[in-house]
Amino acid sequence: MIPPIPRPTIYDVAARAGVSKSLVSLVLRGSANVSPSRRRAVDAAIEELGYRPSRAASSLAGSRSRTIGVVIDDFGNPWFVDLLRGLRSVLDPEEFHVTVADLQLDAVSGRNPVDGFLAMHAEGLVLAAEPEPAMLERLTIPTVVAGSRECIPSGADIVATDDVLGARMALQHLFALGHRSIGHLTGRSGAARLRLAGYRESMSEAGLPALVTGELGGTTEGAGYAAAGELLDDHPGVTAIFAANDTMALGALAALRERGREVPRQVSVAGYDNTAIAAASYLNLTSVDNHSDDIGVDAARALLARIGDPEREPRHILRKPSLVTRSSTTKPPP
Repeated sequence: MIPPIPRPTIYDVAARAGVSKSLVSLVLRGSANVSPSRRRAVDAAIEELGYRPSRAASSLAGSRSRTIGVVIDDFGNPWFVDLLRGLRSVLDPEEFHVTVADLQLDAVSGRNPVDGFLAMHAEGLVLAAEPEPAMLERLTIPTVVAGSRECIPSGADIVATDDVLGARMALQHLFALGHRSIGHLTGRSGAARLRLAGYRESMSEAGLPALVTGELGGTTEGAGYAAAGELLDDHPGVTAIFAANDTMALGALAALRERGREVPRQVSVAGYDNTAIAAASYLNLTSVDNHSDDIGVDAARALLARIGDPEREPRHILRKPSLVTRSSTTKPPP
C-alpha cells in the first residue's frame, strides 16, 4: 500500500519561503506588519505546497473561534434543516463555522451541549430546543432563541413564528371544508403548547369540543403515532386530525392506515412546519408554513448584532405563518 503524502504544515511553508513560522502566521492573519517582499514569498510558498491552514489552529492562535453553536431537539425533525440553511446563508459569508448539538443525543450520554460550546469558545449560541433550565446556568455568550420556547435565557433575542395564528389558520381551513369533529395531536414543547392554544381557541369559538391527545408526550413520529392511536380509540368519529408538527402527522398517517382509515376520503390530516416531508409527492400533506428559512436568517442576523453589541436590548421578532393546502385534506365524508 502506498503511504499517504504528508499534508504540508506551516513549518514547511516557513522553510520554503525562508522566513520564520511566526511571520507566516502574521501573513495568514492579514497583518500589515509584513513587508511586501516577504508576503509575496509566503504566498508563493503556500501556492507551491498547496498548504491549507487549519481552522482549529487559526482559532487557537487568534482571539476568536469563529464558531456558532446551535442546539436542536432532534435530528429526526426536518424542521431544523431549513433553519440551518437560513442560519448558514448569513453566517457562512461572515466566515463563521456552525456546529450543531442534538439535545436528545446529549441527554443519553449525560452531556450538557451548552457547556460543550462554552468549552470550545463558541462566540454565540442559537437555541432551537427546549433545554432544562439547569443547562443554561453557566450560559455567558450571546444567545438567540429560534422558535417558540418555554425556557428563555436572560438577555436573549427571540425569533419565532406566531404559532397561535398558525394553528388558527389550519382550523379555519378545516372548518371551511365542513369538518366539525377535529382532533389535535400535541406534546411537550413551547411551540406545541402555543399551537394547542390556537386549536383550543378555534374549537371554543366554533362551539365544538376540543379532542386533544399527547400532552405529556414528545413531538416525534412515534409520539404522533401513539397520540393518534389514542385519539382514534377514544373518538372514532373524528373526520380530521391536526398535528403539532409534520413528523407527528406522519405518525398519525401510519396509525390511520393500520385502522383501515383512508386519507383524506375518511379522515383529513394537517401538519405544521411545511417540511420536506409535507411537500413529498407521496404524502402531499397540508401544513402550516412557519418559514423556518427566514427564522434562520433573522436569528443569524440578530446573533451577529448581539455579538457586536452584547448590551443591546433584547428583541422579539414574530413572523406571520402561512397555510399550504395539499391533497391530505378534503371535505368530510357524507
